[in-house]
Order: sequence, then structure tokens, then C-alpha cells
Amino acid sequence: MKDLILHTITVFMGFFAIMNPIANTPIFLSLTANEDPETIKSTAFNAVFTAFIIVSIFAIFGKLIFDLFGITLYALRITGGILIFVIGFRMLQGDSTHNKTKEKAYSPEQQRAALSIAISPLATPLLAGPGTIATAMNFAATGGIDKMMITIISFAVLCVLTHLLFLSGKRLIKAVGPSALNVITKMMGLILAVIGTQMLIQGIVVAYKTTFI
Repeated sequence: MKDLILHTITVFMGFFAIMNPIANTPIFLSLTANEDPETIKSTAFNAVFTAFIIVSIFAIFGKLIFDLFGITLYALRITGGILIFVIGFRMLQGDSTHNKTKEKAYSPEQQRAALSIAISPLATPLLAGPGTIATAMNFAATGGIDKMMITIISFAVLCVLTHLLFLSGKRLIKAVGPSALNVITKMMGLILAVIGTQMLIQGIVVAYKTTFI
């Protein structure tokens, strides 16, 4: 029981750090700045729902994907650890990948199709990006059905939280302020870098035991 509780906390914090709904809220606001309230609500729901479906698919069928492509768990841990560490390090340096996504937000195509931004860039790659998918597959593959369900439920809770933050984003930005938002982003980056390092170490240890012992 203690192991499951610890796993649940680790999974949720891992998802929270890499998806960072607090830092994503200003991006959502900028993408929907000129839309009416109903469109904003629809966009927020579609974005988090699509992200949940994407992550759930990879969490459930991660084993099948491993077998199909001959991927080992420790290879995923090593690769995912490196990827997550790099994202966290960039967040610490203030070079968040969110800035690249935000640049795409003002293309004429996205302005003409308001709801389409819920799929891209919001759902993917902003919410369910490569780092989030790698994290979901890694956490879901570390145990049985119980840990896979914990992974999916933890991400579902985070999606609900993200949806609420998106809808109350304007009040959040006024309350927190840009300076505090920057500090939060850097804290998430530090947590992310540590989680990535832990995944990398675990992957190397398992790879060594599997190969040489």
C-alpha cells in the first residue's frame, strides 16, 4: 500500500512538472484571446480530453508497442530520462519549449479555425508532448494493472486541474503575476530534471544488470 501511495505521488508530480498547467495557462489565454466564452470553454475541454486520450493509449498499449518494435523498458527509461532532463534543464534556463509553441499560435490558419487549436498546438505537443508520452509509458510499464490505472487516473486528475486553470486563467495571471509565474516554471524545471535523472539512473542500472549479470 505504501508503495502504491508513493508511486501515485511520483506519477502525479512527474506529470504535473512536465505538463506544467500553470505555465501553460497564459499560452491558452493568448490562443483564445479573441474568442467568445463558449468557444473558450469548448477549446479548453477538447484540448485536455484529446491529451488524455493520447496519453491513455500510450499508457495502455505501451507493452504492445515495446514488443512490436523490440523496445526494452530500460531503453525507454534511459531515453525518456534524457528527454525529460533536457526539458527540465531548458525550463531552468528560461528556454521553455512553450515559447516555440506560442510562436505558432498566431498563424492565419489557427486564427480562422478557433477550435482546431484544441488539437494542435494545445493537446499536442503542448499538453501531450513527447516528454509526457514517454513519462506515461515509463510509469505504466513499471508494474501491473494497478500501476497502469494509477498512471491513467493521475493524468486524468491533472487534465481536470488543467481544464479548471484554463477557464480561470485570467484571474490566475492577475493573482500570481509574471514574476511568480517565472519562479513556478523554474521550480517545475528543477523537479523535472531530478525525475529525468532518476529515470536515467534506473535505466542504466537495469541495463547493466540485464547485460552483464
